Amino acid sequence: MCGETLETPIHICAFFDSHEERYNVILPYIQEGLDKNDKVINILESSCHHEHCKRLSDSGIPVEEKSRTKQLNVLASEDTYLKGGFFEAEKMLQLLEDALIEANNEGYHHVRACGEMEWALKNVQGTDELIEYEARLNLLVPKHSCSLICMYDINRFSGRVLTDVLATHSHVIMNGKIYKNPYYIEPFEFLPTLQRRRQSSLIP
Repeated sequence: MCGETLETPIHICAFFDSHEERYNVILPYIQEGLDKNDKVINILESSCHHEHCKRLSDSGIPVEEKSRTKQLNVLASEDTYLKGGFFEAEKMLQLLEDALIEANNEGYHHVRACGEMEWALKNVQGTDELIEYEARLNLLVPKHSCSLICMYDINRFSGRVLTDVLATHSHVIMNGKIYKNPYYIEPFEFLPTLQRRRQSSLIP
């Protein structure tokens, strides 16, 4: 990733400010995964699938073939994060764990996943559970052989959200480089803090 060799399992946040910067990072990540016979999962809004698959194809990735064999799964945010028309951290964590277990049962020893997080800007029911979900991923990821990248457009998310995103990822990608994140907080410490923050916001 970004020219660095990383140990897995790992949970990464990636901050981008353009499509070009995003694809300069994730295309090599996806290509290497397919070459190494990893399962590769991409999640983004269905309206972006055509452009995304074209980007993959233009870079030399045989999208149709890899999709047919199910080594490459390009999924819609509407069918994953927002399945049923709302977001729920527990629901998405279970969906992701089921996908990781299924990949292992299919014979894949490692899963690479990257998800676009712009669905969280739709202000649908449950999006306030985004940061809880990110924190709890750090309890799920170590149980599986996987690397997960959560992709955020820094032009669209607020500074407060991005600060919380930093607190819930051990590594961060910025300006095309990956760094060990000094602002990361372990979930056992962060989740109680998040719960107290929620409770205080309910006090009139």
